[in-house]
Amino acid sequence: MKVARCCVRPAVLAATLALALTVALVPAAGPVPAAPTRGAALNLAPAAPTAERWSVDLSVVDGDDVNVRRTPAGLRLRDAHPSPARAARSPHSAAAEGILLTAPRPLSRPVTQVRAEVTARTAPGATVEAQVRGWRASGWTEWRSAAAGAVFDRPVTRVQARVVLTARDARAAATVTGVQLTADARAAVSATIPARTYRVYATRIGLVGETTANGRIVQPRDHFVALPSRRGLAPQNSGDYTVRVCTTTGSRCEYAPVWDVGPWNTRDDYWNPSWVRENWKDLPQGRPEAQAAYQSGYNGGRDQFGRTVLNPAGIDLADGTFWDGLQLTTNAWVDVAYLWTGGGSRGVVGDGPLNIRSGAGTGYAVRGLAARYANVPIECYVTGQSVSGPYRTTTRWNRLASGQYVSHAYISAVYGATVPRC
Repeated sequence: MKVARCCVRPAVLAATLALALTVALVPAAGPVPAAPTRGAALNLAPAAPTAERWSVDLSVVDGDDVNVRRTPAGLRLRDAHPSPARAARSPHSAAAEGILLTAPRPLSRPVTQVRAEVTARTAPGATVEAQVRGWRASGWTEWRSAAAGAVFDRPVTRVQARVVLTARDARAAATVTGVQLTADARAAVSATIPARTYRVYATRIGLVGETTANGRIVQPRDHFVALPSRRGLAPQNSGDYTVRVCTTTGSRCEYAPVWDVGPWNTRDDYWNPSWVRENWKDLPQGRPEAQAAYQSGYNGGRDQFGRTVLNPAGIDLADGTFWDGLQLTTNAWVDVAYLWTGGGSRGVVGDGPLNIRSGAGTGYAVRGLAARYANVPIECYVTGQSVSGPYRTTTRWNRLASGQYVSHAYISAVYGATVPRC
């Protein structure tokens, strides 16, 4: 084994409630928006006079951690065998994966950058990576590798870290003995932009009974999605990273959390501009690597694991999202909004999946679903039908976008700016 001290590179709710949605929910994805220039997006400043340093606690492995164990030698994968369901021709990850998720750490002052120093022993075919995200007024940032310094789009007041281990086969082992993080106010970055929307090809996840990348056991007719990058992977029972996925006609939509990684790749955050994108930086923003490989032979027609790409998928949909939310019968192109890439107030769907309706009351037509834990953007509120939900009885309905509403009785939390009347 090689010893390295470095920053290693890496029930559906019956009848009534509640979101509202017009038939024309989301316009068809148009031209790829221009990425901001580096000069406009990143402005380096002198390092802060003092930096905050701490070590990640590798000794506690609990319910929100996935496929890792603490040994006398250090943190390791509990099972380094890739799942049989994720075989060579499967669009899912070809590697065994494990994640140790730490508790968020409040900071003594706002910071804009976090760097990691990882101490680990790795064998060929194994990887270890320290990733971090930060809390700002509009919610959590995406996860970023902290090897070379993760830069946030706003000053953050809390930082959460996770340690990701992968292995191509059972002989590839990695043992992590230490992770130290350093946070400072070294960099300031661009303003918030509207949530990005792209048209991508969707496939059905299936895999009932299997474990997702965040540790969830897949249920029959489950409601979540998978994207091919861990940067937008939400912890269990959270919608920190939520998408709005719609049919291309806009007739059906679902708001769903991102709880798995795939299809095909695990480092393809294609919704980001090229200079932010982790891999495949020469592809246009909004085009998944699998689509480019399948349609035009990019990367020799293969994914990051060297497998021949058999479809152009850029998102996987759990069975409930696929069959019930969008009412799809086969794989299809869909319009996806990556909601965490935008700003504004957010509400958390506290029960569900909920019926999406075309008006602020239960008499309006159903146009889709919103999964439990989904974080939905709230523009304003109106007075509508009185509804009793798990949190209150109210006539207040939150508008998520033009023509979309959810009863306030089913919103468990609202964060961000004050929500005005429409």
